[in-house]
Amino acid sequence: MSTPQPPMPRSAAPEWQAAPGAAPSAPGPAYPTYTSPIPVVRAHLGHALASEWTKLKSVRSTLWTLGVFVALVVGIGLLTGALIMNADPDLGGESPLSLGFFGLLLGSMCLITLGVLTTASEYGTGMIRTTMVACPSRGRVLAAKAVVFFLVAFVTTLVCATLVGLLHVSLLEEYNAAEPTGEEWLKGTLGVSLYLALLGTLSLAVGSVVRHSAGAITIMIAAVLAPLVIALFMFSESLRDVQQALFEYSIPNQMSIFYANSLSQSGPSGWDPLWIMLAVTAAALAAAFALLRKRDV
Repeated sequence: MSTPQPPMPRSAAPEWQAAPGAAPSAPGPAYPTYTSPIPVVRAHLGHALASEWTKLKSVRSTLWTLGVFVALVVGIGLLTGALIMNADPDLGGESPLSLGFFGLLLGSMCLITLGVLTTASEYGTGMIRTTMVACPSRGRVLAAKAVVFFLVAFVTTLVCATLVGLLHVSLLEEYNAAEPTGEEWLKGTLGVSLYLALLGTLSLAVGSVVRHSAGAITIMIAAVLAPLVIALFMFSESLRDVQQALFEYSIPNQMSIFYANSLSQSGPSGWDPLWIMLAVTAAALAAAFALLRKRDV
C-alpha cells in the first residue's frame, strides 16, 4: 500500500498556476517584442523586374535560344553576302540592307520559343506557385516578365540587325548597291527590332494563356507560317481576295515591308506592320492579365 504524499506547498507550485482570485496567465516566461534588423520595404514593380531578370539570365534556355538567334541572323547574313559577292552581281541600285531579312525571319523562331518559355515553363515546373507567393500581385508579375523579355529581345535584335547591315553595306558597296538612306537604316534596324520584340512578347502572352510550352510554341509558329502557306495553295478565283489578304498580313510579308520588299503592292506599308503587331500584342497581354487574375495557379 502506497504512502500518501503530502500536499505541495503554494511556494512550490508552478509559476503558470494562477493564485486564487488572480487572472490566469499564459504558460512560460514572457519574452520581449522582437524587432527584425532587416528593414521592411514596400514591394514595387522594380523588385519584380529584378526578380524576372535574375530568372531569365539564370536558365540555360535563354543562353541557347539567344545564342542560336545570333548565329542564325549573323551567320545567314554573312553567308548571303558572301554568295552574292561570289556571283559578282549588279544590284541595280538596290539597298543591301534587305539581305538581312532571311536571317531575321529564321531567328524569329528563337524569340518565339524564348517568349513562350518565359511564362509557360514556370507552369510546367510548378515554379509559378513560388513566384506568386513571393509577389501576390499577379498583374505585376506578368508586367515584369513582359518588360524584361521585350528589352532583352529588342536589344539583341537591334545589335544583330545593325551589325549585319553594316557588313552588307561594306561588302557590297562596289556592286552598284545603293547607299541606304536614314529612313531605310531606321526601318531596317530599329523598326524590325521593335517588330520582332513585340512578336516575342506576343508569344509570352500566348504562353501565359495556354500554360503549355509545346502547345504555345506550335500556335505561334502556325501563326507565322500558316497564312503564307495556305495562301500559296489557293488556286480558285473565288478565293483571290482571301489569298491576297493572307499574303498581305502574313508575318513574313510584314517583316519584309521594313526592307521595302513586300510580296504585294497593296496592304500595309511604311510603319503599318509595327502598329498592327503592337495592337495584337496589347490585346493578347490584356487577355493574359484577365485570365491570370481569374484562374488558379
